Amino acid sequence: MGYNLSPASPAGKWLGFVTAVWVQTISGNNYTFSNYSSALKTLMALTQLQLNNLSVAKDVGKAFGIFAGLASDRLPPPLILLIGSVVGFVGYGAQWLVVSRCIPPLPYWAMCVFLCMGGNSTTWMNTAVLVTCIRNFRRNRGPVSGILKGYVGLSTAIFTDLCSALFADDPAKFLLMLAIIPLVVCLAAVLFLREVPPSSSATEDGEESRFFGVINVLAIVIAVYLLAFDLTGPHGSRFSRIFAALLLVLLATPILIPIYLATQKFVAKSVDVEVDFWILFVSFLCGVGTGLAVMNNMGQIGLALGYSDIAIFVSLTSIWGFFGRILSGSLSEYFIRRGGTPRPIWNAASQIVMAVGYILMAAAMPGSLYVGASVVGICYGVRLAVTVPTASELFGLKYYGLIYNILILNLPLGSFLFSGLLAGFLYDREAAAGAGGGNTCIGAHCYRLVFVVMAAACVVGFGLDVWLAIRTRRIYSRMYAIASRRSRKR
Repeated sequence: MGYNLSPASPAGKWLGFVTAVWVQTISGNNYTFSNYSSALKTLMALTQLQLNNLSVAKDVGKAFGIFAGLASDRLPPPLILLIGSVVGFVGYGAQWLVVSRCIPPLPYWAMCVFLCMGGNSTTWMNTAVLVTCIRNFRRNRGPVSGILKGYVGLSTAIFTDLCSALFADDPAKFLLMLAIIPLVVCLAAVLFLREVPPSSSATEDGEESRFFGVINVLAIVIAVYLLAFDLTGPHGSRFSRIFAALLLVLLATPILIPIYLATQKFVAKSVDVEVDFWILFVSFLCGVGTGLAVMNNMGQIGLALGYSDIAIFVSLTSIWGFFGRILSGSLSEYFIRRGGTPRPIWNAASQIVMAVGYILMAAAMPGSLYVGASVVGICYGVRLAVTVPTASELFGLKYYGLIYNILILNLPLGSFLFSGLLAGFLYDREAAAGAGGGNTCIGAHCYRLVFVVMAAACVVGFGLDVWLAIRTRRIYSRMYAIASRRSRKR
């Protein structure tokens, strides 16, 4: 098994393009002057003419983009990006110092200079990503330009809506975002954006076109998502935070393309390892994600069901999790050596038992939370302990550290999906619909739908694990045969 993430590899080239998309996502800050112009006008006691001339100074900064153009043929893209990010950090950082009242208002001419710097910063960023990506994808110049420029168009709405969702339209915090976020994104992009040879075959051209189509669709989804948020406001703080979190997930989604290209190199003689990896990945998400949701919400679950002592349920989950981990590792190994039983079968069993546990908790019968907490603990433990050796057996040990940590991404992802979104949203909905309203919910109904949805997710995970066990049975049969030969030699 092997993969290549060098800049010249397909995965490396697309990783550079994805970071370029992220740079363009934050390159529309030049169009956000209206979001903080009133604060500048008040603090500096400006007339409307003076305020308008400040906006002109911001736009004049683009005229100095000629220097970025000259530098693009002499300096590497990472250095051009770095220049742009530093110029923007200084320009918007100075404006933030004034609006946040950290320093007294600066002279008018100085503010013109700093606004000019802010406007100029985007010319360096845009030049770096556009020139590099057009050269890297020479046979798809139209899609490259459309996607990158499209994300610049969305960036103003992204900045504005994020600030509205997280900071209630605070102009000082908005300027702080304009100063810091582009710097952080560009520092990440300098690691991956490189000029590399373009595609050299019709097959590569076709693959590039398909990926550009995916990114185009995703960009449209983001645009519609932003529009829906704007047209349905105002929103509560929790809803706004959920919106912001989902927006960041959508913006991060293009990273799946280079991940896909890197992992598609995982090959084996007897099975399609690429497919097996994603089966294991998603089934793992169903198990650990729902388990984390219970652990994270155990306090509220217990209170909703009328228990005053929540510590017992937390302890049960931990103790049974220990038993699940220590027993499943040894038992799964024993049955492989005894009869070549595929290890994913144990994951499948844990998923279906976990689904039963969620149904019991949804029913909220006397004592069901004790049973449910124990079941979730043991099944969560099985899932973690069995998946670790399964990954090494199916995908090898050469890049095992990377594979393991990619699988572990399911922990924060599952927590976000099942705990942060599903449980949080449905609980708040039930609390708001209660007799007294507010943010506290009492009763079995508070988490009933959460448990039902998580049970369904576990059923999906069960199906995936059974499928994986069927696909990999030959691998485990060979492992059994090898173990048998070794045993006979002894």
